[in-house]
Amino acid sequence: MALRLLCVCAHPDDECFAFGGALALAANRGVETSVVCLTDGQAATHRGTSSSGKELGAMRRQEFEASCKVLGVKNFELLTYQDAQLEFESLSSLGAELVKRIRQLRPHVIITFGGEGALNTHADHTTVSAATTAAFHWAGHAKRYPDAGPLFQPQRLYYVTSSFVLPERHIPLLAPWTCTLDIKDVFERKQEAFRQHVSQAPVMHSTADAFARYGQSEHYTLAAATVPQPARQSTDLFEGVADV
Repeated sequence: MALRLLCVCAHPDDECFAFGGALALAANRGVETSVVCLTDGQAATHRGTSSSGKELGAMRRQEFEASCKVLGVKNFELLTYQDAQLEFESLSSLGAELVKRIRQLRPHVIITFGGEGALNTHADHTTVSAATTAAFHWAGHAKRYPDAGPLFQPQRLYYVTSSFVLPERHIPLLAPWTCTLDIKDVFERKQEAFRQHVSQAPVMHSTADAFARYGQSEHYTLAAATVPQPARQSTDLFEGVADV
């Protein structure tokens, strides 16, 4: 039985900008990868050639699909929550959506944002972190959403973090990492995935120098695990994970 990885994010382009190396590395080793994205990114600053929010959302859905295919993601889904408004959604509602998908996809490992909201301290990212954390714990709990499918408990929850910050941004309070992924072999694929997000090309341009300098690795913090253990450094999100 293959190992399975689930990435939960907020906007189209998060899957590659933040998590692209982890997803590509996992796909290369035969891990079944999945991405659940909560919004279609209609509130983005950069709007490409779109003339309305609806048109931008449709464009970004296509870009998300193309990016996931570049990264080798097997299962990808973009939900219909409103971009830039996730913080006003019910945690229970968001948790129910994610518990349902965790029980369907049965990931051994889940990766998502940390509570700081990532390098751009986006409130949507913080909300995704909270909802995914709750869902990680609730998916294996018999009293939580009994109609959402058979219980399943993932073994590891990781938050993406960083060894650098972006200039001219509010400084995030980043978590110390416990896992460093060497993504040199898939860095160009990560870049190619981001290039699929044509509407967001200015973001790629503005961050190009930082990623050229620091982008050969991705950093993650182990936030929860099914087995009590000390914090330690690793180079593999699946180290110690049982293939069940």
